[in-house]
Amino acid sequence: MSTTRAPAIEARRLTKTYPGDVTALSGMDVTVATGTVLGLLGPNGAGKSTTVKILTTLARPDSGSATVAGHDVRRHPDRVRRAIGVVAQNSGADPVATGRENLRLQGRLYGLKGAALSRRVDDLLERFTLADAANRQVKTYSGGMRRRLDVALGLVHRPEVLFLDEPTTGLDPQARTAMWDEIARLAGDEGLTVLLTTHHLEEADRLAERIAIVDRGRVVVEGTPDGLKGELRGDAVHVELREAVGEAGRTLLSGALTALPGVHEALFDGRRVSVRADDGAGTVPALLGALERAGVGVASATVARPSLDDVYLRYAGRRYAEADAESARDLAVTGGVR
Repeated sequence: MSTTRAPAIEARRLTKTYPGDVTALSGMDVTVATGTVLGLLGPNGAGKSTTVKILTTLARPDSGSATVAGHDVRRHPDRVRRAIGVVAQNSGADPVATGRENLRLQGRLYGLKGAALSRRVDDLLERFTLADAANRQVKTYSGGMRRRLDVALGLVHRPEVLFLDEPTTGLDPQARTAMWDEIARLAGDEGLTVLLTTHHLEEADRLAERIAIVDRGRVVVEGTPDGLKGELRGDAVHVELREAVGEAGRTLLSGALTALPGVHEALFDGRRVSVRADDGAGTVPALLGALERAGVGVASATVARPSLDDVYLRYAGRRYAEADAESARDLAVTGGVR
């Protein structure tokens, strides 16, 4: 008789509103299968960090339910905390203590001691290439070293579920790539479930087995990176217009462009038109001709394979960069809430 393992994380219809009538979550659903990596992808302010705070018992939802490692986050928060590791956006390491001292303290907080604790600390220092700096104060570490130590701190007690909240924020490109390699190796650990939040499209594409795209406090679509991109048939043709067109003009142009052979959809984002076509290169001349007949000037046109940015545009109705900029403005107004 076969049995189905319960999800490591399951959240249903989470809502959360902060003072000032700031809506952070508006029906968030998240399911993470045991032993897998799920990436919550969305711009800053989309609700990813609030979701993590609820799932790690640092905040309570206004409504909805959630379980982590089989434990209800409201009824048994202590059990949840024993089962999880958390790497927050801001480092939790003591800067005046050494790397080794930080790891030993974390282990003692979870009941480890003696030879078992020493072995675990030594293993983690080696694994995250921190052994040579183990006896240095953390304040002397580079940004990349601090983030590796943060991940090691989250793993000391061998958690069932690991939360990585924007793990590469603030890192330079080289340190970010090194951290990606560490996380990819980490994801191979038997039985470990990882929930990764990120606003980097490339990071989600590279690290997550499944992606849940978050916009305005809810998941708008979920699937594998390749599967989501594969739903967008053919090539993406991106056309930069000389001037933006109004709503009536967009409606007329959309009908004219989707009437072209092999064109499936046309989405407008400011001065940019994104067209899905079976043969992108072959469609460009007909596409430019249709725009010319409509009296619309074209600045440039490019052809590309579908990307997560295209997926985001389809399901959120706007470009990822636009959503990120909008969220930054909202966060400035609300003082960083969400």
